[in-house]
Amino acid sequence: MHPDPLDSRARLFEARVLLLFTPDLVRGADPLAVLERALPWIDVVQVRPKAVAAAGGDTPAPCSAREVFDWTRRVLALEAVRRAGVLVMVDDRVDVAAALWNEGCAGVHVGQDDTPAAVARAFLGEGPLIGVSTHTLDQVAEADDGPADCLGFGPVNATGTKGYARGLGSEACWIAAQGTPKPLFAIGGIGVENAHELARVGRAAVGSAILSAGDPAAAARAIRAALEER
Repeated sequence: MHPDPLDSRARLFEARVLLLFTPDLVRGADPLAVLERALPWIDVVQVRPKAVAAAGGDTPAPCSAREVFDWTRRVLALEAVRRAGVLVMVDDRVDVAAALWNEGCAGVHVGQDDTPAAVARAFLGEGPLIGVSTHTLDQVAEADDGPADCLGFGPVNATGTKGYARGLGSEACWIAAQGTPKPLFAIGGIGVENAHELARVGRAAVGSAILSAGDPAAAARAIRAALEER
């Protein structure tokens, strides 16, 4: 059964932590088991089984539809995900979001070089959520005028995951968040040590800081607590 669109959007506005679920970032453990440990402090799971960027900074190529489909199905099948009411989205693959809509997939997140949000909306219809990556205030304004339900903004800090040597900074992220009524998630190089810098934004998308942590649950809990500081 597909998610209730009104409920999904209401939960998205309340969301604090979005987990970028890249199984390859998990070290020496079952990625799904690590996900389950972090779930109590996670609101949204974005399934993106991509390889980490190369040392030279090359952006990883989009993963195959089959890989996204299989991992998303595994995540949706977890009883802990259903029990926690976590929103599950896919990265890039509008086709997979459509295929798994009736199995509980809440939507898709697209980047600036992926399927345009307007095309994704026309393909998916009005029900599924659509997230859009932004890197400048102009892109935030453009996305704000489009069909996106939420935005990602960054990289806030330097991050090896996507090969960015410099970040935009937490102040730029706060300005971007103030410029849109849509939920905006800071992304890029966010971890336990610097999440407090984003308390004014109140939302973050995090991957390796949780998935590669020695204690994923403690890392997720600490990051959420930092984002909730007022």
